[in-house]
Amino acid sequence: MFHSASLSRQEIRNPVQFARGNDLMPSHLAFSDESSHNVGRFRGLGLVTLETSYEQTVRRKLSELLESSGIQEVKWQKVRNARGRFGASKLFDYALDAARARKFRVDVLIWDTHDQRHAITGPDDRENLHRMYYHLFRNVMKYRWPDNAVWHLYPDENNAMDWDSVTKILGNASSRTEIVDDLFSNRTLKARLKRDFRIERIIPCSSAEEPLVQLADLFVGLGVYSRACFDVFNRWLLANGPNNTLFPLSESEDGLGKSDNERCRVLNEFEKALRKNKHSVSLRKSKGLRTRNPEERVNFWWYEPQHSKDKAPVRSARSG
Repeated sequence: MFHSASLSRQEIRNPVQFARGNDLMPSHLAFSDESSHNVGRFRGLGLVTLETSYEQTVRRKLSELLESSGIQEVKWQKVRNARGRFGASKLFDYALDAARARKFRVDVLIWDTHDQRHAITGPDDRENLHRMYYHLFRNVMKYRWPDNAVWHLYPDENNAMDWDSVTKILGNASSRTEIVDDLFSNRTLKARLKRDFRIERIIPCSSAEEPLVQLADLFVGLGVYSRACFDVFNRWLLANGPNNTLFPLSESEDGLGKSDNERCRVLNEFEKALRKNKHSVSLRKSKGLRTRNPEERVNFWWYEPQHSKDKAPVRSARSG
């Protein structure tokens, strides 16, 4: 059975010890967040996944990095000054090292609302988000981890998904629920999360108390920014030079605002760390962070329509 009630801080930090009722003990954990799900051209989802055995080690290290930066929470929207930039860069550097050491993987799914899939009238952004979550879960939980993995999912409690409603339907879904061809109708999507991915529990949590959710937020924020603002990054490179990060030009000299200057510095440092750790992620050639091989432990995936009938959902008269 699924549970979605808010957990105490102790429960969030020790999820394996709090399996209840008929829940299976999780072998794997997933932490998710989203970026601009209904704003702007490019939108994204971030997912950090790992074996339960690595959870405490990874969380402890992330917490230490946050503490050494003098901040409790670092999210992409907070990368607007030097403190936010230092905190984000520390987490990114550690994440790339840890992913290379196979302690976890990070997957970012980015979609373009100007593509043919979205060439419709009245798109339903929230239902589209449901579908994108399904695609991301299928790509990661089903194909990148063992078939017998049992999952606990920790999404940011402040995102646009109504996880409480999702888990209620999931918990009541019979294992014999008839599955129709449309994988993405409301009931079918929710019923299939458990059937297809063995997600035993969904526990929305506060990102301020969960550094792994912060990490998911940072990666998806960086991924969306790298694509939406690549021209800004290119201007920053031309003004500052790729190696001039210690003494960048002032805002008046390069024409960019403070937030963009800080974020472009983070993106530039991230690209250097990618090369150092030999991650096969392109940036300049693809005009945005993109991974060609989804087996990579740091995977920036650009969603492309799967077939001619793959269209974004349209708002119904009831949804307005």
